Amino acid sequence: MEQLSMLATRKRNSVARLTRNSKLFKTIVHAILEKKGENIVSLDLRKIPEAVADFFIICEATSTTQVKAIADSIEDEVNSRCGENPYKHEGRQSYQWVLIDYVNVVVHVMLPESRRFYKLEDLWSDSPSEKHIG
Repeated sequence: MEQLSMLATRKRNSVARLTRNSKLFKTIVHAILEKKGENIVSLDLRKIPEAVADFFIICEATSTTQVKAIADSIEDEVNSRCGENPYKHEGRQSYQWVLIDYVNVVVHVMLPESRRFYKLEDLWSDSPSEKHIG
């Protein structure tokens, strides 16, 4: 849960609100699909006042190797296409759950066991969600 605690230490940029059509959002989803990420879901948190971001994007990987490949792909694609680096990332020690924080979009790349245990979709169940299929 330490990945979530670090989100409380920074402020969301409420001036530049994103949509699912934003270049950053689309680039992240594309990078996940390129590395065969599974069960991709985005949670729209824009109408939740206490939310730390506009969107969470959550996906699964079948191994720690794939978690690393997806996380690397996201950071590389976002940097080359959008010119942005993450504000912070966590979880690169064990690759069970990697969190990549782009302030308005927070990406969670998780092994299925970690996703079932932490149940992020249940924690934010009052937000609209959308599945992304390649």
